[in-house]
Parts: sequence; structure tokens; C-alpha cells
Amino acid sequence: MADPVARAPARALLAGNPAFRTLWAARVVSFLGDSVGLIALLLYTASHFGTGLAVALLMLAGDFVPSLLSPFAGAVADRWDRRVVLISCELVQGGLVAVIAVWLPSLPVLLVLVAIQSCVAAVFQPASRSAVPGLVPESDLERANAAIGFATNGMDSAGPLAGAALLAVLSVRELLLADAATFVISAALLATLPALARSPAVRPGPGTGRDLSVVPAGRLLAQARDGVKFIWQDKLIRVITLAFCAVVLFNGVDDVALVFLARHTLHGSNSAASLVYAGAGLGLLAGFLLIARAAPLLPLPMLILAGYAVSSLGNLLTGLSFAILAALGFQVIRGFGIAAMDVGHTTAIQRAVPAEMLGRVFSNVYGAVGVAAGLSYVFGGLLLDATNARVTLIVAGAGGLVSAAAAATVLPRTARAAIRATEQA
Repeated sequence: MADPVARAPARALLAGNPAFRTLWAARVVSFLGDSVGLIALLLYTASHFGTGLAVALLMLAGDFVPSLLSPFAGAVADRWDRRVVLISCELVQGGLVAVIAVWLPSLPVLLVLVAIQSCVAAVFQPASRSAVPGLVPESDLERANAAIGFATNGMDSAGPLAGAALLAVLSVRELLLADAATFVISAALLATLPALARSPAVRPGPGTGRDLSVVPAGRLLAQARDGVKFIWQDKLIRVITLAFCAVVLFNGVDDVALVFLARHTLHGSNSAASLVYAGAGLGLLAGFLLIARAAPLLPLPMLILAGYAVSSLGNLLTGLSFAILAALGFQVIRGFGIAAMDVGHTTAIQRAVPAEMLGRVFSNVYGAVGVAAGLSYVFGGLLLDATNARVTLIVAGAGGLVSAAAAATVLPRTARAAIRATEQA
């Protein structure tokens, strides 16, 4: 592991740790390409196939399908040198996007190609999260995760603007080719990293009492199954996963409800609705920046619980808003909470989970959260149709706060027990 000055500020961490800076830069380039590419795909799908169903199917192929394969994605991320996994994923994604750009295929073929690319991305994400502990000191994990979160979410925000600007001079096909090029650039950056092989040391997961060496090395299915078992048998990770899913199950509906709140309830324009949606993104960036500067002021369980409560409170207050600017401000508050959740969960998993299991745990936790988000869209949409946006957001926020309160009764005690078990091991 790299050993710059312990607990360095995020800027000093980037400046003084070339390996982490390289991973950070590769993530930034890749996320910018993803954001621009998504705009291009949405425009192509809407203009060539002309139905809302086609766009919905595109989003399902990109977001929901990878969640179903998360156990296998995590097993792949754990099985080989993570640098090789990261480089391979970027090159395969770049190749798939290039095929889409050159071919501009029919809808069924497009959905298949997008689903495959998304599944490859689902391998990349846990592998990249798992790589961070090998590049920075343990005491700097919060700052490192916040620095990556700030940059990648910044690219998510900048991507649509960059796409709009580039479309003034490029076609959709050329924009997709530019997206493919960003994957190649990212792969070239990642190729300069040191080897990121999983730790050869084998130790039982905290609280599980299991020897991970019994997993057959040559059987991907067995490794995927072991990753799922680990989450259920490790009490800390089980509590984090269930609490995270519960909060998302309630609050995920805001993506659906905000446009109805802004347009119908508050009688705002399309621009006003876009502004409300931008609030959470602004809060995310500010939250990551604050955490990168100040972490770790709060113990990780408190950071996670604060994220649950603040993000849920943001939705509840948004539902009570009587003006667009108030809704914007409350969504900024929600973004602060989401940033705390992201850094808290990522850092807790990195510290609590054995290196050889990190990819599977990250993939399965976030895969479960993806399923919870999908269910939130369905049930929240039904509630929205039965009532209105205001009621939906108030119920979402209140349910999230109840989930946060329930987690508060278990998470701190479980975290302390896991720390003691790890120290004894």
C-alpha cells in the first residue's frame, strides 16, 4: 500500500500519491464519457424509435439487468489482478460503444449491446472501489472515496452540458465514437498502475467464523455463491445492506415524483423542473467536497446514519415545499445526505471486508440497492398515481427516516462488535 502522509487532505492525497491520482483520473475520464454517451443513446433511441417504451427499455437494459448479475460481476472482480480487470472492462466497453456508433442498430440489437456493456461496467465498478485500499493508507479512505465521488458526480453533472455543446458540431454517431475514445484513454491510464492483485492472505470475515480458503478457486459459480453467503453471514455487512436498501426503497421514487411536484403541484416550467433535479447533484458535490476536507470528523456508523436521515429529511421537506426555490434547497440537503451515505458505505466495506472478497461484496450490496431502486420506481409510481407528488415525497421521506431510526438501534453496536472481532483475528 502506498504510504504518503497519513490523513492527508484530499488535494495533497492526489498530489502526493501518483497511483491514486491515476485511478482518480481514469474514473473521471470514464465517467465523462459515460455521461456524454448516455445523452447520445437517449437522443438516438428517442429520434429513431420514437416511443417512451423504447427509452424505458434502454434505461432498464442499462440499470436493471446488471443488478441481476451482480454476484457474478463481483466474483470476476475478485478473481484476477484488479488492474487487468479494470483495463479489460474499459477496452471491452469502448469496443461495444464503437460497434453501436458504427452500426446504429435496430432496437433489439441496441438493447442487447447496451445490456452487455452495462454488465461489463458492473464488473468495473466493484473492482475500482476494491482497488482504493491498495493505493492509499487506511486512514485516508474517507478522503479518497470523497475525492472520487466528487469528481465522478461532477462528470455526471457536466456530461449533459458537454454533450449539448458537442452536438452543435458532432453527430450522434461521432459523439458515441468520442465516448468510445474515453474508454481507451482510461485504459491507457490504468495500464500505468501497479499490480492490484487480491490479497493472498486468507482470513475469516469478521463475525462469520468461516475460512474463505474453502472456496474452489476455479469455479466462478461457487465464488459468486460465496459472495452472496458472505453478505448474509457477516452481521455488519448484512445490517448495512438491509438498511441501505430500506432507505432507497422509500426514497428512490423522488426521481419519478420531482417532475410532477415541480410542474403540476408548484406550477413551474420545464426549466424549473430541471433546476429542482439539479439540487441533489449540487448537494452531492458540496457534500463530497466537505467530507474530503473534514473527514473523518464522524465515526463511520454516524456518517452512514446521518446520510440516511439527511437524505430522507430532504425528500420529506421537498414534499412540503410551496415554492420551486424551496424544493431546490431541500434537494440540495438531500444531496448532502447521499454523499455521506456513499462515502460511509464505501469506506465501511473497504475496512470491514477481506481483500479477497471486496469485489463480490461491493457488487452484491449495490446490486441489491439497484433492485430496491427499481421496486421504489414501481411502488412509488403507483402511490403517485393514487395520490400526488407531495404525498409521495412526504411518505418517501418519512419512511426513510423510520428506516434510519431502525438502523440507529443496530448499526453502531454491530460496528463496534465487528471492530473487536477484526482486532482479535
